[in-house]
Amino acid sequence: MKTIAFLGVAHIHSPSFIRSILDRPAQFTIKSLWDSDPERASIAAEHSNCIAVSDYRDILSDEAVDAVIVCSETNLHRELVEAACAARKHLFVEKPLASSADDAFWMQRAIDAAGVIFQIGHFMRSYPISRQLKAWIDDGALGTITRARHSNVHHGALAGWFDPGLGWYEDGFYWMTELERAGCGGFGDLGAHSLDMLMWLLGDVECVTAQVDRLLGRYNCDEYGEGLLRFDNGAIASLAAGWVDMLNPQPVLISGTGGLAYVDNGKLFLKSDNLQGADGGEWTDLPAALPHAFVLFLEALLGESVPLISAKEAADRSAVMQALYQAAETNTWVKPQIP
Repeated sequence: MKTIAFLGVAHIHSPSFIRSILDRPAQFTIKSLWDSDPERASIAAEHSNCIAVSDYRDILSDEAVDAVIVCSETNLHRELVEAACAARKHLFVEKPLASSADDAFWMQRAIDAAGVIFQIGHFMRSYPISRQLKAWIDDGALGTITRARHSNVHHGALAGWFDPGLGWYEDGFYWMTELERAGCGGFGDLGAHSLDMLMWLLGDVECVTAQVDRLLGRYNCDEYGEGLLRFDNGAIASLAAGWVDMLNPQPVLISGTGGLAYVDNGKLFLKSDNLQGADGGEWTDLPAALPHAFVLFLEALLGESVPLISAKEAADRSAVMQALYQAAETNTWVKPQIP
């Protein structure tokens, strides 16, 4: 039995994480919960069958707590991660790790020095199609990768998903549209997942440029955008993300000197001279899905050997996203601040 506590429940994924833990009562228990808003903490504690505390330090000083889940506002991540690392608590942090490269790499160093189990909420690597693309790229089935595209969009701004009154609390998840607390708008929120996928597939980023914009004015932040990334290996990729798209029919395309793979309405298509039967049609022989990133963290707490995302990877992605926003602001190419 592992004992878990929450440092913040502000993020839109907090309810699903709580359910994941409660669904495994023989292995995990939620003992306590803290949030920057006492009323939100009280409501979440009722859903979690646990106690709400007024000071998160009470959680971290509790020797019974094995791990903490950081689902706070992004601008609180550094303070909470610093304290969790000092207390040697294993930790899951909802993405993004930070809004700035400085904060991200500071946290990475603290996490690595503490030697705790760490995971961040990038879940797309677990998809069967993602795993297949990774295998083809690593095996050279697509040759040298020249171009890639990844998009992660939904209609959340059009539908008012972040309006006050939605969710389990009166203010809902409106904070995710406030730049001071969230650090980004729709482009960074959803683009974080696309960025993780592109860097997982293609490696380190040399430089970036981007454009972000608002359309509706419903929220005081960017609602959508598109970035262009040049990787150290010469590959060029585009990244589209935002809250104002009705559909996302073609989220992935990977083109190389030996083949091309793309996704269309959830189906994977492949053309490659290096694989038998890869004639441009649908490819259905896919690996099994892995559990969600959060579930992988739970498995790691139980001692299972599972693929986790390192603190360095998480920090690198925060640095590249910061560079994308800086590029959009200055209308230039920007080199990410990666040590």
